[in-house]
Amino acid sequence: MRALWTLLLTGLLLGSAVEGCTQTRGDPEKQRLNQQPDSKSVRWTESPPADASLGFLEPGVDPENRLFLPFLKHITDDQRQFWASPKELRQPTALKTFLPFAGFTGGLIAGDSWIAKQVPTNQVQRSRIISNYAVFSLVGAAAGSYTFGQLTRNDHLRETGFLSSEAALNSTLITYAFKEATMRLRPDQGDGNGAFFQGGTSFPSEHAAIAWSVASIVAHEYPGPVTTLMAYGLASTVTLTRVTGKQHFPSDVVVGSVLGWYLGRQIYRARHDPELGGASWGNLRDDTEKTPRTAGSMGSPYVPLDSWVYPALEKLTAFGYIETAFIGLKPWTRMECAQLVEQAGEAVQRSEGSAGDLADLQSRLQEEFAYELGLLDGQNNATAHLESVYIRGVSVSGPALTDGYHFGQTLAYDFGRPFRTGTNAQFGGSFHAAIGPAAIFVRAEFQHAPSAPALSDAVRSFIASSDLVPVPAATPFRPVNRVRLLDAYLAINLKEGWQLSFGQQSLSWGPGPGGSFLWSDNIEPIPMLRLTQSGVRLPGFLRMLGPARVDSFFGRLEGHSYIPRPYIYGNKINFKPFRSLELGFGRSVTIGGKGGTPLTTKNFFLSYFGQRSSQLNSVPGDSHSSFDWTFYVPKVRNYLVFYGDLYADDDFVPFQNPPKNPFRPGIYITRFPRLPKLDFHMEAASTESPGLPNRGDLNYWNYTYHDGYTNNGNLIGNTVGRMGRAIQFWFTYWISPKNTLQFTYKHNTVSQDFVPKGGAWQDYAVRHEMYLRSGLYVKSQLQYEHISSYPLLFSGPQSNTTAVVELGFVPHKSR
Repeated sequence: MRALWTLLLTGLLLGSAVEGCTQTRGDPEKQRLNQQPDSKSVRWTESPPADASLGFLEPGVDPENRLFLPFLKHITDDQRQFWASPKELRQPTALKTFLPFAGFTGGLIAGDSWIAKQVPTNQVQRSRIISNYAVFSLVGAAAGSYTFGQLTRNDHLRETGFLSSEAALNSTLITYAFKEATMRLRPDQGDGNGAFFQGGTSFPSEHAAIAWSVASIVAHEYPGPVTTLMAYGLASTVTLTRVTGKQHFPSDVVVGSVLGWYLGRQIYRARHDPELGGASWGNLRDDTEKTPRTAGSMGSPYVPLDSWVYPALEKLTAFGYIETAFIGLKPWTRMECAQLVEQAGEAVQRSEGSAGDLADLQSRLQEEFAYELGLLDGQNNATAHLESVYIRGVSVSGPALTDGYHFGQTLAYDFGRPFRTGTNAQFGGSFHAAIGPAAIFVRAEFQHAPSAPALSDAVRSFIASSDLVPVPAATPFRPVNRVRLLDAYLAINLKEGWQLSFGQQSLSWGPGPGGSFLWSDNIEPIPMLRLTQSGVRLPGFLRMLGPARVDSFFGRLEGHSYIPRPYIYGNKINFKPFRSLELGFGRSVTIGGKGGTPLTTKNFFLSYFGQRSSQLNSVPGDSHSSFDWTFYVPKVRNYLVFYGDLYADDDFVPFQNPPKNPFRPGIYITRFPRLPKLDFHMEAASTESPGLPNRGDLNYWNYTYHDGYTNNGNLIGNTVGRMGRAIQFWFTYWISPKNTLQFTYKHNTVSQDFVPKGGAWQDYAVRHEMYLRSGLYVKSQLQYEHISSYPLLFSGPQSNTTAVVELGFVPHKSR
């Protein structure tokens, strides 16, 4: 652990030093010409204006970034400016920022006690150590920057250390004042409910405030991707581990993080010398209106994976109206979707009236993203919006399949929501806000599922033998009544096209509706730190691969009984060498956890590059890789699309062992003669690995991680399972751009080499979605499942009927 944090601290210092030396040793005249031709390049020779005492110096005034008396004057001015800032709330633009944040914080405070009780207790001490090391790394980087800048006469490094120290000290003073005023108990004090005015020191988090104040200074002084990622990554680590270390409630760290970021922003804007380099940092209220942000620098939340938007955009892409969408790598931000809609609109105009129903589809998408399209035209991005509220009922009559890891699933790709025979229910809502480079999205719901009887002796014996684990206990399943955060995250745009997000997030890393082998929405969103970039051009000769989109994350899995709470990280890149072809390659690795492969710096890098460890005699962790494709067949008038993915367990690439590796080919027919509103998908998936000895241990299972490739018992990838086959059809009739009627059929089998005597069942379903102009919507599904044979589970053929009805409301998105 010490080696890891030493490496991070060294990297942060070296990154700053290298960039600082580059900036100070260059041609001075070239540096002067590279500065933005605005008022900040003018040096004032007169005395500071009257309002300088508030901490906002006019451009060109000497910031006096020196120790002793100037430093003490800075602290005094910073404190005066902060405690006088509430008067700004009289401005409507300030309220647009403050009110959503206050509402979000209030919601967190209301749920703090419940959330804190969900945090496992077996990693508390480690989390506390990590949070301390992360803060020490940032503070050490600040002190080291100042010292190194003094020794090398590097004014930029010296300013970085000076301003970081100023921000950290201000954060300490202000958080201490709030702690004394609120006196909130910590999660491990009292009854764990976080009562205020009881003599505690929990609210807000001083660690988080210090970390984010220093990180924001460093990231703006040296805005390169490496320095920015390391600075904000360490700050995010502090925010997370203060909660998992039972030192703070979620609202404590959120307020502390925002407070630190705000203080760093104010100090940087007031004291930074623009002639030294660094990034600009505008005024939240005024500068965004005076100097519009580019689309890639605006904070924007992701569109939920179950939105009607994705099928609509994929349809326009299949018809050639969109050329830059990456179908195999989702989710997409609202700004990215708006750019695709704008591209489709230009194509519709060029079609000169031949687009037909597709023009209506583009028009409805244009309504959905009207606000974001306005941002593309230069409007100010400051918004807070209620995304949706909904209630959902799921009724299952008859025996249902609920264990996709071993047997199969009656309902799949539903964000890991629990369901059992009887009446299941969910109700919840979602909210998003964005301002400048930052965005917040929260989707929470209450989930209910009835109780279920214990597993039979035969089933429990099979699970023990197939997973190489002790026989599970013969206990009935209790009813589920819980509140869950689905997608809930904070996202920050670091640089043009780069977005860093932290929180519960969903991924879909493959084309088609049938579920990617590598990562799908069959699981509950996991907590992760995620970095994405869209529209990147690869360097050197790789430029011939065309535009690319990359997605990387580091997160943690839940519900693992045998290696508790392992970490997981993943990377995926999709690129388009031709307009008609999209290719993607992705990997994920499960590592760490108590009793698992230790997460050390060496093991991490060996697993990342697929190299064997001499100590373990294997590649560290449990690796998974995939390759996917989407091919729009040319010269057939946009009728055909071929897509699919290959998967490999424990192979670096899925081409190494073709007889072993699962496959999922698919075909998409965009329309039929005389039925232009009807389209068709067909997919086949297999994990049987013909010709190889397979007992359900080649895919989605690992000799170290016996819980396999799961999160809370649900398969992370395709629900075809560890050793099975599936073929599925989707007929979708587009009644209107947002109203669809869909018929599906799926035939599933599980090999008898895995489950004794195998299993087979068929699903027949009809789905309907209807959105009204008022914002109300109805989603319904009726499914009949015939289990023709499953001797281990049932004595004979069985059947069940599932009805799903969701009623919701989506407010109009004016802001």
